[in-house]
Amino acid sequence: MVSSALWVASWLAVGCHSTSLAKRYSYSHHAMGCEARVVLYAHDETTATRAADAVFARIEELEQVLSDWRTDSETSRLCRAAGQGPQAVSADLLACLTRAVELSRLSDGAFDPTIGAVTQLWRRAKREGRTPDEQELATARALVGVRHLTLHADGKVEVHTPGVHLDFGAIGKGWACDRALETLAAHGITSALVELGGDLACSAPPPGRTGWTISAGNGTQAEDARLSVAHCGVATSGDDAQGWIVDGDRLSHIVRPQTGEPLRNTHRITVVARTGADADALATAVEVLGDTRGAELCSQSEARLVIQPR
Repeated sequence: MVSSALWVASWLAVGCHSTSLAKRYSYSHHAMGCEARVVLYAHDETTATRAADAVFARIEELEQVLSDWRTDSETSRLCRAAGQGPQAVSADLLACLTRAVELSRLSDGAFDPTIGAVTQLWRRAKREGRTPDEQELATARALVGVRHLTLHADGKVEVHTPGVHLDFGAIGKGWACDRALETLAAHGITSALVELGGDLACSAPPPGRTGWTISAGNGTQAEDARLSVAHCGVATSGDDAQGWIVDGDRLSHIVRPQTGEPLRNTHRITVVARTGADADALATAVEVLGDTRGAELCSQSEARLVIQPR
């Protein structure tokens, strides 16, 4: 297995894949509860705008598939059919769920797409300014685990237990970034970066450069961490943006699947992986597992881990 450091270095050795005639275009659009940003290189504005519009349409399509906030999403409908046998699902939902289950097993459940019952419980508690009681947590914890799912060979998905809720919050944005790059490639755009709420995926570097320069820090460090990347996904995790305080205790938005409790005192970590989906899920898993086991998981997945000091 090639080490993650050498793997990233090999990307940086790649030369420019675009001609000097390509120009930089940038677009933004609200999607998946955050700002979706697309930076691309194209030979003319018409091509660039058409490609960006297709990307935002694709992201909206995926949100309608994966959202656990929308009651009419495909994911919500699947969960409401729990206990009713195998259900036909779209290719998008099947592909994302398949990879999510694989990553859950790879991380020993530190990342888990069935965490929804617990995350919904904490959302309600956050709105009410409280913490759930032990019985509420125990009930929600019992509904977490990929054992509640069966992905059938014919492409159907079965959610066995009523009350199980799928939550793609720790993989959906990275997955959407990957699909956005596919859409751009179909429009002839081979040098691009797509970002959704801090998760991103990029293809070939900008003209004349060996990589996209991104920040892995929060801007408060004396020396903000900067990475040069290409043909990969990048995700940063930490509670500096989404943490909340209850009775003086700062709680993370990331919940430990095994206990149903939010993490405390997390720090900012960045994962560089082969895809945006993998980076997204691995970043969450690393926070749950801790630095040592998380680093082992990243090495096993041929991903690079960057840990910011507390």
